Amino acid sequence: MASDGEFKAHSPGETIEALTKEAEALKAKLEEERQKLNDVALSTVAERLEVINYLNIKPRRVLKGHQAKVLCSDWSPDKRHIVSSSQDGKMIIWDAFTTNKEHAVTMPTTWVMACAYAPSGNLVACGGLDNKVTVYPLSLEEDVSTKKKTVGTHTSYMSCCTFPNSDQQILTGSGDSTCALWDVESGQLLQNFHGHAGDVMALDLAPSETGNTFVSGSCDRMVLIWDMRTGQCVQSFEGHQSDINSVKFHPSGDAVATGSDDSTCRLFDLRADKEVAIYSKESIIFGVNSVDFSVSGRLLFAGYNDYTVNVWDSLKCIRVTLLYGHENRVSCLQVSPDGTALSTGSWDYTLRVIYLMNSLVFCFVIF
Repeated sequence: MASDGEFKAHSPGETIEALTKEAEALKAKLEEERQKLNDVALSTVAERLEVINYLNIKPRRVLKGHQAKVLCSDWSPDKRHIVSSSQDGKMIIWDAFTTNKEHAVTMPTTWVMACAYAPSGNLVACGGLDNKVTVYPLSLEEDVSTKKKTVGTHTSYMSCCTFPNSDQQILTGSGDSTCALWDVESGQLLQNFHGHAGDVMALDLAPSETGNTFVSGSCDRMVLIWDMRTGQCVQSFEGHQSDINSVKFHPSGDAVATGSDDSTCRLFDLRADKEVAIYSKESIIFGVNSVDFSVSGRLLFAGYNDYTVNVWDSLKCIRVTLLYGHENRVSCLQVSPDGTALSTGSWDYTLRVIYLMNSLVFCFVIF
């Protein structure tokens, strides 16, 4: 027994256990306070809206050229070109109208898991198992690979990347559990983002003019909102039961959609500070690899491991339609900048471009 004025020694295990219990108690209290603020479900509010009965969605193009699984793709700001990367170490620039390949670059590594267009459309970035983010200026006059430049290096594979606001900076996510902001010209690390306890699998920029906020999703099942200027996590969400593979801001900037290996998509509202919708069915037992919104935000597109794309009514939380065509898992998808087309990439080595002709895709709904 310790006498008065003396401290009783605790083993590190006991201290951690006590702190863990305290953290769990605080989380429970926080959840209790959140529940008090619950008023009505999103799907209930959306009951007054018309049901989406018919979508005019037409497959138009199949892009063939990769010799292995397509892992990532991104639309050019010109709404015509697509960059895709694959397991075979290739990065291809496509003309989505003609299906022609304008550039094909062989990377020094296989599993090129990330690729992105710069806002100008004159630069693309990619990376993967080499742990690096590499940028390539695009020019029809000369070989793209001769001008390549390594911008930054993580301590594990690079899973995702995007250019925030300009060609001068690039934001990356990695298997080393961090995100990082790099200066493209100097290769200098501008900001590091520590907070995840597992591989970072996806990130997305908030759709605002200032663009100082982004979201990340991880194998630790957490969704984190970051301030790019300070490197601080400003908001966090939990609810998924397995790895989060994709995150996407709602066009309003007030909510984030996620896709996970737990077979669900979810919607987290930044203003309510909680999950407000789950998109799931008992018949869906396969993981979600990628999600994106229509321009209006009314539709949520999700690519699954069972080779399909599910289209959800984001407000009513019901499935509107199911898109078939790929012969292996749909690894990536993205709506074009003008909202008129959806590109999908698959482990069947192909990409497909689908045109979206329905007015509901463009009709803005504020919730």
